[in-house]
Amino acid sequence: MGVLDPLSVSAVTGFLEAVSAGMAGETGRRLGEAVGGVVARVAGREVRAPVGAAERDTVARALVEGAARDAGLARELGAWMRVAPGTPVPGSGPAPHLLPAPPRFFTDRAHQLTLLDREANRKADGRPRIAVVYGPEGIGTSALALRWGAQRADRYPDGTLYRDLRGSSAGATPTAASVLRYFLLRLHVAPDEVPPGADERRALLSTLLADRRLLVVLDHAQTAAQVLPLVTAAPEVLTLVVARRPPAGLDAVPVPVGPLVDKDAVRLLTQLIGKEAVKAAKATLPPVLASCAGSPFALRVAAPQLTEPAGAPPASGAAGQPPSAVEAAYRRLTPEQARVYRLSALRAWPALSAGPVAAAAGIGEPDADRVLAELAEHLLLDVAPDGRYRYRPAVRTHAAEAAAREDGLAECAAAVSRTTGWFVRFAVRADLAALPERWHVGPLFAQLGPGPYDSPGAAVAALMAELDNLVESVLAAAEFGDHDTACQGTEALWAVQLKAGPYDTLLPALRAGARAAQAHRPGTDMAGRLHAQLALALMEMPALREEAEAELTAAADADARAGHVRGQATAVETLGLLRLRQWRYAEALDCFGAAGRLLDGIAPGDRGAADLPRARALLERHQGRALRGLGRFAEALPRLENALAFFRAPGTAEPYNEARVLTDMAEAHRDAGDPEAALRLAEQAAVLLTRENAAVHLGYLDLIRRQCRPEQP
Repeated sequence: MGVLDPLSVSAVTGFLEAVSAGMAGETGRRLGEAVGGVVARVAGREVRAPVGAAERDTVARALVEGAARDAGLARELGAWMRVAPGTPVPGSGPAPHLLPAPPRFFTDRAHQLTLLDREANRKADGRPRIAVVYGPEGIGTSALALRWGAQRADRYPDGTLYRDLRGSSAGATPTAASVLRYFLLRLHVAPDEVPPGADERRALLSTLLADRRLLVVLDHAQTAAQVLPLVTAAPEVLTLVVARRPPAGLDAVPVPVGPLVDKDAVRLLTQLIGKEAVKAAKATLPPVLASCAGSPFALRVAAPQLTEPAGAPPASGAAGQPPSAVEAAYRRLTPEQARVYRLSALRAWPALSAGPVAAAAGIGEPDADRVLAELAEHLLLDVAPDGRYRYRPAVRTHAAEAAAREDGLAECAAAVSRTTGWFVRFAVRADLAALPERWHVGPLFAQLGPGPYDSPGAAVAALMAELDNLVESVLAAAEFGDHDTACQGTEALWAVQLKAGPYDTLLPALRAGARAAQAHRPGTDMAGRLHAQLALALMEMPALREEAEAELTAAADADARAGHVRGQATAVETLGLLRLRQWRYAEALDCFGAAGRLLDGIAPGDRGAADLPRARALLERHQGRALRGLGRFAEALPRLENALAFFRAPGTAEPYNEARVLTDMAEAHRDAGDPEAALRLAEQAAVLLTRENAAVHLGYLDLIRRQCRPEQP
């Protein structure tokens, strides 16, 4: 690209918009910082990162004017614009097939299936294809959607997307932004290329689905606000919404699902237990049908009653009425099964496995594993595709009510405490294995030690697999007043936050942990730690950076009051990182210098003294980044080389941070005009990050390669 002409202002503005849209994640963050340095060199002065369209237009005009004065800077800006992020291109991979398996036995619903066929087959007219399947819980709405999806799989060769929109015990439902991220990842968009904002994610999903034939199922939806951002007008995409009732404001084809009539209810029972068993249970059949009230789920749970030996005393409900199917199934459980059933239901855990269930019930993990399988055989638990278990909402309500009635509130609270305790111990051990070198506040880190993982990457993967439960455990601990568990559980999310970056999912827990620390541990090192941890997440979301600055102020204040100089230095250092994102490189350099002076005040034997060499190495790295942003490459590289030597040295080696410094050095060599050195360093960093399972950091290395590799003829 040569000298920019005035008409190029729109192109530069578009470039700045693309950078702003991708300012979350490693690629977006690093790209934003690097572009700030380019802007400063082209404009001839430091320019703050623009916020909003008007500021982007002002910066674009300054760039055009600066480039007109210097052809070399114009070429540098042009090179950046050629590799600027556009619409992410999904990587290769199989079409997603996320629908759970439908029930084997199914009856009636011919009218509803016809309505769905009609919406799927109508002539495309620009309106989204969308239907809402609704009815009371247990009536078979989800089963109908899954059955139709399985029967019409050939119609959707580009796959199926599915997400359960149920909320947690704390009332938090999956946000549209988090569901959009989940869908984009399943469509093979690289984690680091998922845009930070919900609007950008929605636009990207619509672009990716524009020419695909794909089915989307949104289960257990509650409001139109949950659903509308996930709906696309793509002509061959059908969205099925499953709900108790049609969400107000949702323009969709209504598909009501009501109770089965007795004839169809008997047909379903016949499918389940056989014709002879139904015939033999003729005498007990009417009360069973009455208690099930046409609910397919209740009929499935009640079916075993009809196979009990003749003469077995019938169970009775309140005032002599037949018990519900769930209550009848509960009464057939052994005492051990019933206790597990009750005490595992006290929170809406996203998934149940042997470890936390054993903690809740006070039994061994092998017994818990066996009992979970037995409860699934009674249809009191659903089996998820990953082999874990989950309650239906109505069943969980029954189990929790039984727990309050039979175990008492004190034992229920103790069971929740035991469960959250299991999750925090799991998270602490995995966090230690994922990032053992960092300093810690919570006492459990010293007590437990790292978990038995083959590598830091394996520990990160374990944390990601359990992430929804870990977030729920922090919320549960905070709600039950177990502030120590809430705080330590939040701190134990540090490694997964840093290496995997699932900020949308983590944010409720990070906020809850910071609130618990501020309210119940004010002026302590824990409050400082959690305010800083929350700030690090908020910094990744451009719209929330003012809030991040407030959290860092609170962190520094808490650590100063606690006399925790190491924590105070971290808060000031993190403020410097925020300034890097804002293109305020001189202020960032000042922050890193101030953090270093705080570290100088830690004497041998003081708390944090053992961490000083590592802390100073990290500050050297950050100072190198700020100097690079200021265009002072000759000063930046020695700082980065010092940091690299520390993270490579025997006894202090950290492959993760080694890779991060190598990336910094690659940037500095690239900006200083040495692309060959930049390529070598980027390749070394990629090898290390792949081993660390730090996938979010790899996208930017690819951008460096594209910038530095000579253009093909």
